[in-house]
Amino acid sequence: MDVPRGGGSLTPGGGSAAAGGGLVRQLGLWGLAATGICSMLGAGINVVPVMIQRNVPGIGEHVLPAFAFGALPAVLAALAYAILASAMPRAGGSYVYASRALGPYWGFVASFSQWFGLSIVIGVVSYLVIPFLRDIASALGLAGAAGALETDALRIGLPLALLWTFVWVNLRGLKAYERTVVPLMIVMFALGAIVIVAGFAFDHDDFAAALLAREGIGVPAASPPPLSPAGFLAATGLLFASFVGFDAIAQAGGEARNPGRALPLAIVLAVVTVGTYYLLFTAAVYHAVPWEFVWARAQEQDLTAPGLLGYVLPSGWTIAIVAGAAIALINDLPAMLLSVSRLVFAWAEDRIFPSRLARVHPRRHTPHAAILLSAGVASVAILGSHFAGDFFLGIDIMVTSMLVNFILMCVSVLALPRRNPGIAANFRVLSGPGARTWVCLAGIVLLGTFLATHLWKDLAADVAAWYFRSTPIWIGVMTLASLIYAWNMRRLRASGADVARLFRELPPDHA
Repeated sequence: MDVPRGGGSLTPGGGSAAAGGGLVRQLGLWGLAATGICSMLGAGINVVPVMIQRNVPGIGEHVLPAFAFGALPAVLAALAYAILASAMPRAGGSYVYASRALGPYWGFVASFSQWFGLSIVIGVVSYLVIPFLRDIASALGLAGAAGALETDALRIGLPLALLWTFVWVNLRGLKAYERTVVPLMIVMFALGAIVIVAGFAFDHDDFAAALLAREGIGVPAASPPPLSPAGFLAATGLLFASFVGFDAIAQAGGEARNPGRALPLAIVLAVVTVGTYYLLFTAAVYHAVPWEFVWARAQEQDLTAPGLLGYVLPSGWTIAIVAGAAIALINDLPAMLLSVSRLVFAWAEDRIFPSRLARVHPRRHTPHAAILLSAGVASVAILGSHFAGDFFLGIDIMVTSMLVNFILMCVSVLALPRRNPGIAANFRVLSGPGARTWVCLAGIVLLGTFLATHLWKDLAADVAAWYFRSTPIWIGVMTLASLIYAWNMRRLRASGADVARLFRELPPDHA
């Protein structure tokens, strides 16, 4: 005997809740695109393109080509997501795609590591906003405020307050969410445009004159080691991580208006917009600042784009750039909270996670239990970032999880027509099988190469203990996910559910 499906159709007592409502399709194209853009863009663009001179010795003048090459696998993964989103516009996109194309185990285990990694990163991002606020206070001459932001009470309390402010925004519903992320995105681009305009307005001669006036020295001659193919590949892998986040659009698939068109379009729009912005931003920085100076100074200290352009810009504009970086970080929070909570909702809707987590607020139409669970994990990450002092570990776990997910999305596109031809018949992006095959095979090869490089760098790193490596922790998370899956799948079968049928069909559309 089949039992009712989970999701918005379940009440706390387990019965049908059609009258109480479920998710609603209120998110428009710009809200979807903003979700992807805000999840992708962060303060990293102000750091990574310059500090890569230290992390990848020899990259020198080749940062822009490495960034462009790093965008290629992201574009291929985005196309795979767009193909799948056109046929399966449901909440928890990547989980639904893999579970219907490859089986529920692969869908749950891979998306669980994605959820865990992103939930940790939400906490890390909340924690990292405070140093930007401290730097702004220092630049404005507010020494007391800057000092207060270094105290434990504010260093922990403000990130928690910031995180739970955006939890409240997500709980309020999609209209409140959209009214938050779209304006923040516009302000972020407006402030980031200062870097692009300023970078192209000044050249290396202007920078050399400003350096001489400030420090009394000239631009040093650079002698980095030769750039090997392996070094270039390592650089592209590092820069590729900047494109992670567009998948957040797919997770909101159950709440998109006109989803068959809007989801693929929003994914492509987000990747193209962010990719163009990254390339313009990086080109502008190196147009104004000689790479030789960046390389030499990066060996001695941490650098940022605002700090470098501060040589040629008035202090007020430098503060605006730092504020833009802070807003770029803040933008991540509401978008990633939406993304991770919809993964939890989709698991619970399929009943391979506790069904109570698929509860939807009857008036706000938000999966409030899933949002609160994800926010709880992010809150723990804030405490961990402060007391452990190593927030890069969470970022590395997230990158591993996303690379695995991207590969699975490419495999899902290839497998779906054989495993589930009825759903595959709804493909609206690259509907020709030949084009889909070539795109996904290229994606698997490139993403697999990046994953191998990322894992090799992690395992070869000189660390104090094994638990400072992201790979063993990621394996541990996958193991935990496997145990959770086995427990809930056994309960699902014991309930009399037709498991084969459950995962052949899409979750119900509650809109």
